[in-house]
Amino acid sequence: MISIRERPAEAEDRAIPGHWEGDLLAGANDTNIVTFVERHCRFTMLVKLARRDSATVVAALAERIGTFPEELPRSLKWDQGKEMARHRSFTIATDLQVYFCDPRSPWQRGTNENTNGLLR
Repeated sequence: MISIRERPAEAEDRAIPGHWEGDLLAGANDTNIVTFVERHCRFTMLVKLARRDSATVVAALAERIGTFPEELPRSLKWDQGKEMARHRSFTIATDLQVYFCDPRSPWQRGTNENTNGLLR
């Protein structure tokens, strides 16, 4: 895992688009979605999942990112949940580096956490 401390400095000031934050939301009746928020313009995408295992999450995200313009995805910030256990295969498939937050530090993905609160 690569720490968010190694994420490019340009990601912090929101000046350049393409830096994303993501999370998995589990709901009632075994419903699951991935929230994917771009830090610059706060564009939000929701990806519905059949299951919340790592293989399903990584495949769904890779498929969605494959539809983006090539220059748009620059980095992805995620918490240390089990759903990104296959982050290496995700990075290989998408050429998008995943940076992980510190344990129990949701404020390190503040844009995504605020978006999730609105969705709930």
